Amino acid sequence: MYSQPYKDSRLPVDIRVDDLLGRMTLEEKIAQIRHIHSWDIFNDQELDEEKLQKLAGDVAWGFVEGFPLTGENCRLHMRRIQEYMVNKTRLGIPVFTIAEALHGSVHEGSTIYPQNIALGATFNPSLAYDKASKISEDLHYQGIRQILAPCVDVVRDLRWGRVEESYGEDPFLNAMFACQEVKGYLDNGISPMLKHFGPHGNPSGGLNLASVNCGIGELHDIYLQPFRKVITSFPIQAVMSSYNAWNRFPVSSSHYLLTEVLREHWGFEGYVYADWGAIDMLHTFHRTAVNSAEAAFLAVSAGLDVEAASQCYAWLPEILQRGMVKQAIIDKAVRRVLMAKFKMGLFEDPYGERWAHAQMHSDASVALSRKIADESVVLLKNEGGLLPLDLSKISSIAVIGPNAQSVQFGDYSWSRSTEDGISPLEGILAYTLNRGIQVNYALGCDLMSNDESGIVEAQQVARKSDVAVVFCGSSSASLARDYKGANCGEGFDLSDLSLTGAQEKLIQAVYATGTPVILVLVTGKPFAISWEKLHLPSILVQWYAGEQEGASIADILFGKVNPSGRLPVSFPQSAGHLPVFYNYLPSDKGFYHQPGTLDKPGRDYVFSSPDVLWAFGYGLSYTQFEYSSPEILLRNDSVYAFVTIKNVGERTGMDVPQLYVRDVVSSIETPVRQLKAFQKIELSSKDSMRIVLAFPLEELALTDENGNSRIEPGEFEIQIGKSSDYILFKEVIQVGDRGRWNWGELSRQVKKVQSCLGKNMKIGGVVRDIQATPVEGVEILSESKGNFLGYTDTNGRYLIHAQQGECLLFRKKGYLQEKAKVTDEEFMPIVLRNDKFDK
Repeated sequence: MYSQPYKDSRLPVDIRVDDLLGRMTLEEKIAQIRHIHSWDIFNDQELDEEKLQKLAGDVAWGFVEGFPLTGENCRLHMRRIQEYMVNKTRLGIPVFTIAEALHGSVHEGSTIYPQNIALGATFNPSLAYDKASKISEDLHYQGIRQILAPCVDVVRDLRWGRVEESYGEDPFLNAMFACQEVKGYLDNGISPMLKHFGPHGNPSGGLNLASVNCGIGELHDIYLQPFRKVITSFPIQAVMSSYNAWNRFPVSSSHYLLTEVLREHWGFEGYVYADWGAIDMLHTFHRTAVNSAEAAFLAVSAGLDVEAASQCYAWLPEILQRGMVKQAIIDKAVRRVLMAKFKMGLFEDPYGERWAHAQMHSDASVALSRKIADESVVLLKNEGGLLPLDLSKISSIAVIGPNAQSVQFGDYSWSRSTEDGISPLEGILAYTLNRGIQVNYALGCDLMSNDESGIVEAQQVARKSDVAVVFCGSSSASLARDYKGANCGEGFDLSDLSLTGAQEKLIQAVYATGTPVILVLVTGKPFAISWEKLHLPSILVQWYAGEQEGASIADILFGKVNPSGRLPVSFPQSAGHLPVFYNYLPSDKGFYHQPGTLDKPGRDYVFSSPDVLWAFGYGLSYTQFEYSSPEILLRNDSVYAFVTIKNVGERTGMDVPQLYVRDVVSSIETPVRQLKAFQKIELSSKDSMRIVLAFPLEELALTDENGNSRIEPGEFEIQIGKSSDYILFKEVIQVGDRGRWNWGELSRQVKKVQSCLGKNMKIGGVVRDIQATPVEGVEILSESKGNFLGYTDTNGRYLIHAQQGECLLFRKKGYLQEKAKVTDEEFMPIVLRNDKFDK
């Protein structure tokens, strides 16, 4: 029998915590809610035991990090620090060893996975679980038991540098990925920390740490929704507060957010950890505290338990002695930390012996990094089927641009070196080796400056090549190591979403050579590429794709891998068009609906339109999919939507059917559509699959401005489509009635499913150019169904069969593609613009 009950693993955790807390001095309690940092105890890569002894003495501390350490040194020194806490302090309380692991452990030698925005683009949440499981192996090898991840911020301002750290703009998508990633860590012995709690992803002006102003409803239904989903679904023990303020109240001292919402409403039992330096910022940044002592009082009283990277909590003993804070508040914070340590098994296995088999940078982890990279690339445009490149039809390829011979891992990685990953140029060279293909490379320009001196060389390289692949985009810093030349990531925000430096001029100059151009945007955020969308035949976006970046993009360019990513964030026409998230309110995209141009001014906007370049959920494939036979059922308090998907193309590919919901009439404005279900499926050519997209009725709840969440009775439109702006089927279901809400007398019915497309029609017309000359050989396709319909004859005439509401594409080399929607008119004249004239 143990003389100290807290050491007895047979006892309930509550009893062990009570016993340990009762034995602790005030100094020991305060140490448990404070942090030891690498600069406190390390000399470069070496632990200084004298510094550790001087700092800690015989008092165990709560947390320790060593971010600048290599993986091997982390493994060595975290063990030594833990041995000190367990064997050389009075109570032997183990310390939480922590690391950043946004897309792989931050310590050298770890596997570098694609950044969060890339993971979200896969639309495959199971990969988040797999990623967390494999990152856990690196962490256990390094002696780490807690990570400052995942990041579940819902992004609403694309100027913000930290767009890349999020899964995207949609709260439901964020919640699905967050749940799987959290489960992956918990199942593998790592304590995850959700961040950044609060409305973080829409900072004023797009500036990092800036405030967010929004109503209670938007706070809960957008920004907090992923947090609520995770916290009410999993026994997570840690949440990080955000730096910023909400409605003028700093989150780190918000009793409403940290106590009323998090604990009282959601039942969270873990601890809140301050983003680094956030408590001192109450004094130095927000100016809501006179000094560090008051900052400590405000934070701990609000429910912020653990301080990191500042010294405010060192004042707690004095303000306790002065009666400014109650002992019970401090004890509550300490209890939460101790509870988490017991629940994570630190007292029974402080050195992680259970995970002694773990390896760092295993072959399996590299393979997973590659799989995520493959599934994350989004094909935005592929006019004329330029991609995939057919090696039998080309003999040379130009590889151009500032991101061609570099690797872009994203922020919170430990490297920016090509020695630690495969660049696009390396990937293309490896793929074309011994295949008789000449690869011609030119830098063209860098990412940051306006230096155009390398563009002439890029044009020369393009002219002697059959096709040019231009790699542009952005670059992010590596944590605690290299911050030079970054235009994306934490603290690197943009006022303009045009491509930085001379990149646009480089792209236009290469295009002017007449060589077909493929743009690969290697980036952590969307850019405004309107000119590129109009002129270039093919565009891909490769979100920071990890250490296998170059091998992955080579396989996609040459068709070994079929792109299957979907946009987790919408692309804007310009920074002036922000915000562009898809789930906007009905009143937020204009009233007059008379978009204008320079030649023909209008309204909403005078010289533009509110439209996006590409919308959330969008993504093309090298094959085509058809949807048919929709059926919607309401059963057991859930909605089930069935639809048959068929691969009608010639290649195996992945598709992502998506289900959105619109509350037809509600007491407050609700979005025009909200994602509620999606599924990623793979189909061979000509194969089909009947799938179900389902969600519980509780997903229909809204939060009013009094903070009340409820499902309002009425009609809800179920929308099934390929993206947020490409809906194929719509149906309305009735939930309850418009009278008094009664949970016991819900009447639910489903209206008959109908396609958005109408009757079959015979459509004819003439296609002419801008000088009224008939155009022969114009290809006519159905954008809605992805199939070929016919050509124009020698007189520019065509006659096809199509459905009312169907969108038709008219295209021919040398002309800009035109779209036309089938109405009830049987004659549709079309005018094609010459692409050279348009330039």
